[in-house]
Order: sequence, then C-alpha cells, then structure tokens
Amino acid sequence: MSLLVIGSTGTLGRQVVRRALNEGFQVKCLVRNFRKASFLKEWGAQLVYGDLTLPETIPMTFYGITAIIDTSTSRENDLHNARQIDLIGKSILIEAAKKAKIKHYIFFSILNANKFSNIPLINLKLLIENKLVQSNLNYTIFCVSGFFQGLINQYAVPILDQKSIWVTGESASISYINTQDIAKISIKSLSIIQSKNKILPLVGNKAWSSSEIIDLCEKISGKRAKISKISILTLKVLKQIAHLFEWSWNISERLAFIEVLSKGENLNTSMGETLNILRLDSNDIEFLETYFEEYFQKIMNKLKQLNYKDLDELKDNQNLDF
Repeated sequence: MSLLVIGSTGTLGRQVVRRALNEGFQVKCLVRNFRKASFLKEWGAQLVYGDLTLPETIPMTFYGITAIIDTSTSRENDLHNARQIDLIGKSILIEAAKKAKIKHYIFFSILNANKFSNIPLINLKLLIENKLVQSNLNYTIFCVSGFFQGLINQYAVPILDQKSIWVTGESASISYINTQDIAKISIKSLSIIQSKNKILPLVGNKAWSSSEIIDLCEKISGKRAKISKISILTLKVLKQIAHLFEWSWNISERLAFIEVLSKGENLNTSMGETLNILRLDSNDIEFLETYFEEYFQKIMNKLKQLNYKDLDELKDNQNLDF
C-alpha cells in the first residue's frame, strides 16, 4: 500500500512517516519546503511538492496513492491561513481524493469538538469532519486531546533550565497520548476493515491536570519547578499577541483551548471501542510516567556525558527531537 502523508514534518506527521516506513509502506510526503523535509527523504520517504493554499498543486500528488493520512493543522494565531488550509485546502483535498478513488482517508480531529464549536480552530476541524463523512470515501477520524511531546517544552524543559512554568491554575485534566502510539494505531487501522467509516477517540491511560504533571516532573527529575500563575482572562487579552513574548512560548499551544480550560472541561474518554476494533490492549498505550522517566534519564545522561550545562546548547549540538 502506498500512503500520502499530509503534515509530515510536524510532531505527529513525522512519527506516522517513520512508523509507515518501518512497516514496509511506500510513503509520499506532501511538502512545501524540500529542505525542511530533507530528513524524511533520508528515512526513505518520497517528497512531492504540494501546498494546501495552492489548490492547483494538490491533484498531481495523488498518483499511485491508495491511502491518505492527514496530520496537518494550522495555528490559532493565524486564522486567515487556518481557514485557507484547514477548510478550503482540505475541502479540495477531499474532492481530489474522491476523484482519485482513494481507498482510505485518515483525519485527526479534536476530542469532544462538538462541545467547543465556538473555538475557530476546532470549528474548522468539525467542518472537515462533516465533509469527510459526507464524501463517500472510506474514512477514519481519530479524535485526540493532546500529545506527550507538547509537554516537554511546556513543563520538562523549564524545570531543567530552572525557568518559570506559566500556568493558569485551571483544574481541567487532559488525557495526553504519545504521538508514537497514535502513529502505531493509525497505521494499524489501515489493515482493519472495522475501522473504516468510524470516528474514534485516541487518548492516554490517564487524564492529567497541570499541577499533577508538574508534581510528576519534580519527582522524576529531582528538581523544583518555578511556577508563575497567569489568569485565563489575561491569556484571552494576550491571545493575539502571545507569540511576541518569550515567556508565553511554553503555553502558546494551549491558547486555542482557553475556553475549554475556563469551563473546567476534562478532555478524556474511554478508549474501549478503539482498542476493541484495533485489537489492542490498554497496556499497549504508553503511560506518561514512563515517557517522562525515559526523557529525563536521556537528558541527564547526555548532560553528564557531554558536560553541557545549557539544555538549549545540548539540543542544538545533538539535534535531539523532543
């Protein structure tokens, strides 16, 4: 089977590409910047030019493709491009997939998206969900809540660097999951007929609040966190200009979900149906504790071996992918 991966250079996309290649799939990656995506070519993927903001570039990328995995998304602080990419571009992508008679289309949306349709970025996901359901394509829509990898810059790195972790003090819990597990599950779903035309949740084994994640990082790393609180109201005011401030970078990924946090809505659900359809066990999904233990051990060992005092210097010199 040959796959076309959209968003292949992103946190999730690169894991999907790696997993697919390891399992013997032929993988094409839709990219705009060949230099930025060169590591995918080194892994064995074929790079094809395509830009969701330029509809005319899309149809040619479907030659020889049997399935699509769309991992791409836009940023909340650029709603013009978000609409162009996540609505117009993907609508054209779906129409092109129909004409190319794609056998399976996998799309990633947001858990409990219907509850937060007033959030622009989530609403765009819902619109594409609906288009895909009505397309007559064989689809699988996986609804996710958050990635382990996003917690590294938000919590682990500031603790190691003794910098502030900015929290809102909300009590909402989120069931984060490792992108490697998402990749494993999405690739497996391609060979399981029962996964077609389903909307399935993909979440971790436990929902975590900010304070619980901080406690976990402190326990594993042996370092105390510097915590600074900022109100959700202040975040709403700064929402459009947060990218200008260095102190806000470690929470910028959460700005799209301010309304979710303010309502205290937990992002968690049962994975029973997903595990049953894909013939998996809950133990096949990595625990956050294990992920952080491996991360901190790897970083602390690298710092000792190479005598680096600065984590940023270590990342630059060792090309580590956190």
